[in-house]
Amino acid sequence: MEIKVGCCGFPKARKEYYRHFELVEIQKTFYQLPLLETAQCWREEAPEGFEFTLKAWQLITHKPSSPTYRRLRMEIAEEDRGKYGSFRPTDEVFAAWERTKEIAEALAARIVVFQCPASFTPTEEHIANMRAFFQGIDRGSLIFVWEPRGEWKDERIEALCRELNLVHCVDPFKRRPVYGDFAYFRLHGVTGYRYRYTDEDLDQLLGWCRRFDKVYCLFNNVSMWESALKFRRLVDNH
Repeated sequence: MEIKVGCCGFPKARKEYYRHFELVEIQKTFYQLPLLETAQCWREEAPEGFEFTLKAWQLITHKPSSPTYRRLRMEIAEEDRGKYGSFRPTDEVFAAWERTKEIAEALAARIVVFQCPASFTPTEEHIANMRAFFQGIDRGSLIFVWEPRGEWKDERIEALCRELNLVHCVDPFKRRPVYGDFAYFRLHGVTGYRYRYTDEDLDQLLGWCRRFDKVYCLFNNVSMWESALKFRRLVDNH
């Protein structure tokens, strides 16, 4: 069993972070892709064996009406707003993927996370978009992790993950993964971002991890640094 522990983003200076963890999920790539030179710098400064994963650019998964677009450093013309998000098979979305892939390769990342908003529901249009997107892009050797939110049934998730070669990503305190060669947990807080995990919570998390041969545990709550450190120690002691 292998349990990899880290945070969603760098809650401390990178040099300090590297001293304690061997994994991070880059969040900035969701809001606005960094310069290629910046990603290369992160890779070069990280210790040997350190693993980067990253979130796919929001232009792929989220519509321009999403409040997250406030952090996007580009203007989208009103007439072009219907060309972005929801895995639409448009030139704009495919271009956003190519730029995301470029950053993933600069980081030597193996995993790209596609997090969908709750508004991305299991409609025929959305499912058709997913098929057109994932079957139409060059993924190279990358592993794709999909975090659906909202009213998706396990049977539908499993079928799409199997068909499109995706790993089902979950917050294990909310639901269980239904497909994948490994587990990818994003821990958003039991009651939300401001939640602080208790010792009992972390014991429960370790129990869930033991059901898999390999697990990624990425903390994304207000106390992610402290939570991840405490869970890392718990894992090391077992």
